[in-house]
Amino acid sequence: MRDPVGFLRQEYQELVKADLDWKLRVLSGPSTPWCQIDGERKLMFCSNNYLGLSNHPRMKEAAIEAIRTHGVGSGSVRPIAGTMDLHLELERRLARFKGAEASLTYQTGFATNAGLIPQLAGDGDLIISDELNHGSIIDGVRLSKAEKGVYRHSDVQDLERALREAEAHRPSYRRVLIITDGVFSMDGDIAPLDRIAALGHDHGAMVYVDDAHGEGVLGEGGRGIVSHFHLARDRVQVEMGTFSKAFGVVGGHISGSRDLIDFAYNKSRTWLLSGSHPPPVAAACLTAVDVLEKEPQHVERLWALTRRFKKEMVALGFDLGKSETPITPVMVGESRAAKALSLRLFELGVFALPIVFPMVAKDKARIRTIMNAALTDADVGVAIDAFQKAGKELKLI
Repeated sequence: MRDPVGFLRQEYQELVKADLDWKLRVLSGPSTPWCQIDGERKLMFCSNNYLGLSNHPRMKEAAIEAIRTHGVGSGSVRPIAGTMDLHLELERRLARFKGAEASLTYQTGFATNAGLIPQLAGDGDLIISDELNHGSIIDGVRLSKAEKGVYRHSDVQDLERALREAEAHRPSYRRVLIITDGVFSMDGDIAPLDRIAALGHDHGAMVYVDDAHGEGVLGEGGRGIVSHFHLARDRVQVEMGTFSKAFGVVGGHISGSRDLIDFAYNKSRTWLLSGSHPPPVAAACLTAVDVLEKEPQHVERLWALTRRFKKEMVALGFDLGKSETPITPVMVGESRAAKALSLRLFELGVFALPIVFPMVAKDKARIRTIMNAALTDADVGVAIDAFQKAGKELKLI
C-alpha cells in the first residue's frame, strides 16, 4: 500500500542533505543581551527585540496584573465574546501614538497581512508589490483573486511604469493596491515611501506599508516610517506593524482611517476566526506603547549603538551592504562561508545567525545582525572583537 505521508520524511531528509533545514537554538530564560542559549551564556546579536522591551519590568508587571484581573485567556474570538476592555484601550492608545484615526490589533503580523490584503483587492483589481517584500505579504497577495504585478526593489521608476500600464489596461481595474515593506528585513534598507506615496496619490492607488521593522526604530520617538517621512496620514492608506519586534511582545496591527478599521474587522477572516490576545499580552503591548511615549532614551540608544557598530565594522573591512537601519547584514558571499562565520562567532560567545540560499541569492549570504538598545558599550565591543577575530581566521577581512 502506498504511504500517503511518506513525502514528509523524504522532503525533510532532502533539506537536511542540502544543509537547508532549520537547526533550532533554544533559550532558557528571557531574551536579554546575554542569554542562556543551548545551555551556554551567549551575547544575543540577532533578535528582533530592538529596544530590549521584552524583559522591561513595567511590561512584566502589567502582564502579571492583567492575569490577576482578567485571567490568562480571553475565551473567544474578538467578534463573539473575546473583546476585552484591554483590547479596546490598546487600540485607542496605539492610534494616538500613530497619529491615526483608528487602529486594529490582530493575533500576529503574519495574520494581519494574510487576512487583510485579500480583502482589499480581488476580482478586477491589481496588486503591485515590491519584489523583496516579506513572505507574509507574498502569501496575502497569493490569497487574493486580484491580478498581480511586481516592481523592482525600491525602484520608483519601475513602479511608475507598472502604474501607467495599469491605467492603460482594458477593462479598467476597479482599484490598484501598492504594497511595500517599510524596512526590508534581509538588507536593512528603507523603502522610499515618500515617493511611493506620491505616486499612489497621483495615480489614484492605495498604498499599504508593512512597517514591522520600522516601528520603535524610525520616526519621532519610534512612531515608524510614516512619521519618518513626515507624510500626511491620507497618503498611506494602510500602515501595518507588529508588536513582536521593537514592542517586545507579540501581535499585529493596522492604523489608518476609521473606515479602514471598520472594513478590516468585518472582512479579515484571520481576525474574525482566531482567538483574541490573552489579557497579559494585551496589557504588555499597551504598556509598551506607554514606554515608547515616556522613555525616548531607548530609541536614542538603539541608534547610537547602531552608528558605532557600523562605523567600526566598516573600518575592519567588512561589507555591510546597503543597510540604513539597526538591521546590519555582514555580507559574506558563499553560504558555506556564512555558516562557518556564524559557528565561529558562537564559539566566541556571540549568537548571530547566517542567512543563506534560498532565503537570499546564492552569492549574497550574510550574517544578519540586529542591534539592541539594552546592550552596553562593552557588549558591542565583544561583538566587534569576535567578528574581527573570526573574520581574520576565515580570511574574510
